[in-house]
Amino acid sequence: MVEGLPAEGALLLRMSGSLDARGAQAWSEELRGHLQQADRAGLRPVLDMAHVQLGGAAVLRTLSETTRARTGHPDLIIVRARPGVREAVHLARLEGVRLYATLDEALRELARAVAPVEEPPAWRTQLTDPLRPSYADLHKEVRALRARVRTAPVIGMAQGVLMVRYGLPDSGSAFRALREASQRFNVPLRVLVSAVVAARPPDGEVWFPGRRSPALPPLRILARGGRDPRCRRQMIDAVLHEALAVGRAPAGYVQLVNPAVNALMLETHHGCAETFLDHLARGGGDGSADAAARGGGRQTSVPDVATAASLSEDARCALLAAGARALHSVPVFSPAGRPAGVITLHWAAAGHRPAAAQTEALALLASDASAWLSWYHRSVLLDALEHLHQGLTGSAPEPIRRRRAQGAEGG
Repeated sequence: MVEGLPAEGALLLRMSGSLDARGAQAWSEELRGHLQQADRAGLRPVLDMAHVQLGGAAVLRTLSETTRARTGHPDLIIVRARPGVREAVHLARLEGVRLYATLDEALRELARAVAPVEEPPAWRTQLTDPLRPSYADLHKEVRALRARVRTAPVIGMAQGVLMVRYGLPDSGSAFRALREASQRFNVPLRVLVSAVVAARPPDGEVWFPGRRSPALPPLRILARGGRDPRCRRQMIDAVLHEALAVGRAPAGYVQLVNPAVNALMLETHHGCAETFLDHLARGGGDGSADAAARGGGRQTSVPDVATAASLSEDARCALLAAGARALHSVPVFSPAGRPAGVITLHWAAAGHRPAAAQTEALALLASDASAWLSWYHRSVLLDALEHLHQGLTGSAPEPIRRRRAQGAEGG
């Protein structure tokens, strides 16, 4: 399946499913149609191949034939391809194809090509060489697998909820409905399934009756740069970008609370060693500055990791092995006062502590993040849940629809 979505001067083509020799011709024709659409609209085509299960010679042959037919048009940009596919494309040296590790990196490069700007501060993605898979790719995949192990139970819970609630025949039907809503509203699947598990169940034909989409609150820092507030990844990356600039820090990361399991989950990072990211993917645990900031409700500084009594031995070892000698964690709370996440900055030199002006600016950034996150949950995420409910309500067996309607009348 190839889905076309406009994104910042590019036509984003999200490919999912499996591709073999039998399906290559059909995929080639569909891809060529999307590329022609991009060329007519003056957009750069970006092919997201993160969810391609199979590939090999069929992918290369199709890409080669398609790109040869596009001579004189902008290159086809491929992002988030799996290491095996990236290596094959790289070795094949296909003309008219450019590879990037992430969508954000590709869009930033496109933006620079159109209107070069100086970006404060100069920080880059984890993969500095997008052309060839490396040990960093493998570390990233292992970390993704660990994160998937933590979220897999929540996906299973959400599938079970939908099967019972709507009388679906199997877990596959539930997963397809979740994936469709996730892709339609560009909400990460793990975020959507957590909301399904944590939200109060619907008791009528409408999940959230009387709901009005809230207006975007005024943002004092995150409003810069023409960012799209409906794009979760873009906004969370912006939170880290601004925090690194304010703290003049070489490394940092953002974690948000997963409401289904009430735990911090890594969302984005920069400059952190793989060993430390692996520590975070395993859950981090108590005895960290992140946990102290979340639980204490205030910014937490650790000027010297080696001597800080507040850190657990596990956290201290992970930080020192990563070359982090000082850190600062900033809690993010919802407007209702519930913990929503933590922004953490690392420095390589011991004794570093943010100045008062920096602490104040980080608090303002956390307030912006809280306001945007609340808006996103009450608008984009609830839109996705409502769409999911509306789509499944019509397919539910008659007895279930009758019970739901009776429950709504009784309420």
